[in-house]
Amino acid sequence: MPKWIAALGVCVTLLLASAPLRADTLIDNVNGITVGKDGEVERFAALLVSDDGRVRATYKRGERLPRLNATRIDGKGRTLIPGIIDSHLHVMGIGFGALTLDLSDTRSLPEALEKIRSFAAENPNRPWILGRGWNQELWGLGRFPTAAELDGAVADRPVWLERVDGHAGWANSAALRLAGVDAATADPAGGRVERGAGGAPTGIFIDAASDLVARVVPPPRAVERDRAFREAQEILHSFGVTAAADMGTTIEDWQTFRRAGDYGQLTLRVMAYAAGVEAMDLIGGSGPTPWLYGDRLRLNGIKLYLDGALGSRGAWLKAPYADDAGNSGLQLIDDARLRNIMSRAAIGGFQIAAHAIGDAANAEALSAIHELAPSYDGDRRWRIEHGQIVDPSDIALFASHGIIASMQPVHQISDRTMAEARLDPARLGGAYAWHTIGETGAKLAFGSDAPVEAPNPFAGMAAAISRTDRDGSPAGGWRPEERVTPAQAFAAFTADGAYAGFADGRFGRLVPGEWADFVLLDLDPLTASPQQLYAARARETWVAGRQVYRAAQ
Repeated sequence: MPKWIAALGVCVTLLLASAPLRADTLIDNVNGITVGKDGEVERFAALLVSDDGRVRATYKRGERLPRLNATRIDGKGRTLIPGIIDSHLHVMGIGFGALTLDLSDTRSLPEALEKIRSFAAENPNRPWILGRGWNQELWGLGRFPTAAELDGAVADRPVWLERVDGHAGWANSAALRLAGVDAATADPAGGRVERGAGGAPTGIFIDAASDLVARVVPPPRAVERDRAFREAQEILHSFGVTAAADMGTTIEDWQTFRRAGDYGQLTLRVMAYAAGVEAMDLIGGSGPTPWLYGDRLRLNGIKLYLDGALGSRGAWLKAPYADDAGNSGLQLIDDARLRNIMSRAAIGGFQIAAHAIGDAANAEALSAIHELAPSYDGDRRWRIEHGQIVDPSDIALFASHGIIASMQPVHQISDRTMAEARLDPARLGGAYAWHTIGETGAKLAFGSDAPVEAPNPFAGMAAAISRTDRDGSPAGGWRPEERVTPAQAFAAFTADGAYAGFADGRFGRLVPGEWADFVLLDLDPLTASPQQLYAARARETWVAGRQVYRAAQ
């Protein structure tokens, strides 16, 4: 189990019965905060929830409460906010990460190898050792690890470990043999096999090359998927997350969500984005699905990958990496195919979410949207996911066609020193440029990219308003001109996240008629310091007027 889960020190209470409360419920004596129709912060002191789980009314401080036949709950002065909406994560990745080997807390290669060795010894009946979370940058390795080093920890079984960003994999020799990968194996389109002497694979596979090994890993059974989804829901609710955009939903993922819904066990609202055209067609058919299970599940659109990630040097750049001359990253989809897929999705009314990290990838995504948008009118809400490195000259392109910048503030904290090494100073002018992109008029929707990062929205808010880490470093913030205000960060994790997922009017703002999804906190996120936000935890999480999580006292 990941360290950040074990450290919660909480007890999780999931009420899985599908029936709503049988009477209205009034939660009063709260410091209520929400986002009004005009985008401005509004405050209230009591929230009335109808018996069907929707918001009936809010009451300001000093306003007389009507005579009510309702269950009354004393909020004890805590802050009550809309349920957090994480606009970019991987639901099943979170669940499987909790059930497999997690290396995200390792700080050296020897430490990682010892953890792998111990995990294998503790699980002698597992035919494969699977996990994720390694990061050679945190290890200070200056290179990728190798299959030979992994053999020193586990040689009797195949091992396959995804990098923290999911854009590279690390295999041992047993896995290479099972996959039939050797010096004669060609690099696939959109991927790269790291090689040593004589072209022999070193054990590292970048982006599309990961499929060379991943295809022989036994797929999880339905019962294992169901367990992983339960884990993911519990983890997300413990962080106050009530809704999430699932980026890269497979047909197997979708069926897992459907099983949970069918059995009344779906407590997380999932806005799904299909993992490619085939999944889009299988799940949605001719268009996005209806909202299902009381607005808890919908296929919105399709997730497209234009490039990889900075950590594995797969992000597609306009010029070579400063620390890897001759390498400009990977273009994962060619220009014509990108436009063909986007057109096909747009014809069906599917929302398009384009993964773009490097400046070349962002330029291509923006260019494709500007070319296609005039042909597809209506409310499209084109999304660019990550938008980490944007050429300053391209930022103005976010201003048109209602483009949404779906960004993850914690990436700036984790990636700062790596970004400085990978890029020259001129290209950092458009790095993690939340404020500048928001100033164009583009809507900001914030998320965590979990399990790449912990799904902690309060850490995301802290990073967004400070550009400093938990220790307050660097002093004054990294490129502090790109900070956003607390109100902007709050909206990007609530109301604007709902808008980005076509859920506005259903949840995200705690206004009459919307679902009563909310979180109780011990601090006010609009006045708390960054350090207080980093330490913040949800005390209670409610979905549709029902408590789905309560922290230990």
